[in-house]
Amino acid sequence: MRELRLKAMAKINLGLDVLRRREDGYHDLRMIMQSIFLYDQITLERADAPGISVRTNLNYLPVNEDNLVYRAAKLLMDEFSIGDGLRIDLKKHIPVAAGLAGGSSDAAAVLVGVNRMFALGLAQEELMARAVRIGADVPYCVMRGTALAEGIGEKLTRLPDAPELYVVLAKPPVHVSTGFVYGSLNVDALESHPDIDAQVQAIRDGDARRMAQLMGNVLETVTVPVCPVIAEIKEQLMRAGALNAMMSGSGPTVFGLFDSETRAREACEELGRGNLARNVFLTRFFHNRKREKEAV
Repeated sequence: MRELRLKAMAKINLGLDVLRRREDGYHDLRMIMQSIFLYDQITLERADAPGISVRTNLNYLPVNEDNLVYRAAKLLMDEFSIGDGLRIDLKKHIPVAAGLAGGSSDAAAVLVGVNRMFALGLAQEELMARAVRIGADVPYCVMRGTALAEGIGEKLTRLPDAPELYVVLAKPPVHVSTGFVYGSLNVDALESHPDIDAQVQAIRDGDARRMAQLMGNVLETVTVPVCPVIAEIKEQLMRAGALNAMMSGSGPTVFGLFDSETRAREACEELGRGNLARNVFLTRFFHNRKREKEAV
């Protein structure tokens, strides 16, 4: 196989709870992860000359080992002593540093692609075991779909597909450091935690409204005070008819879930006309049962 094209799906967190800070500086988490049909496009091309080269459509992204796609390719090519070279073309559509796991998903897609291109024969679970060396979200991005994530995010339980809903994403023109958010979080001072178990049950029951009602993200206690525009976007989405609205990951992207495509489209257009968000998207959940048709 000389060339392979892949889609790296973004993710949102339907629920995000932080249980404790670990001695190694990481945090123990409980999250419900959901892939959405917003994706980066990655083309892998086999080369005769050894080495890895990366091209992107964003000139501020690194094209060396500071880019996760390079590290993902190198991890497998070193382990399996692959002598051929690899060219990686990365077209970014997922906003960068947005709480949508774009970089992690890109790395996951490259792991899947290198495994397929060079016929390494690794099962998905074997790829996920290697993926955690690149980042905590990368194993989930290999799995995709709807999942419960625990530990630092690497302990995954596949869930039934979440109920079908429309997703309006809005990324405000602010930057939030993930390290700052987690470093500033006082877990002992949290007054409430999302009921992740109840949300899992709502997903199992196919109850979209209850799943949405149970959404919660404890990281908002840090991010919203320093970026109040997040709360403004949430309020606008709720006024537009969202079942619920929440920040994804450590932010700053906000998403609203809608059971009406018409209301979702109107909300997206309204946000697009305003100045609260720099990037606005209307999309939907990506489900594993559609993997073969949509995820190549």
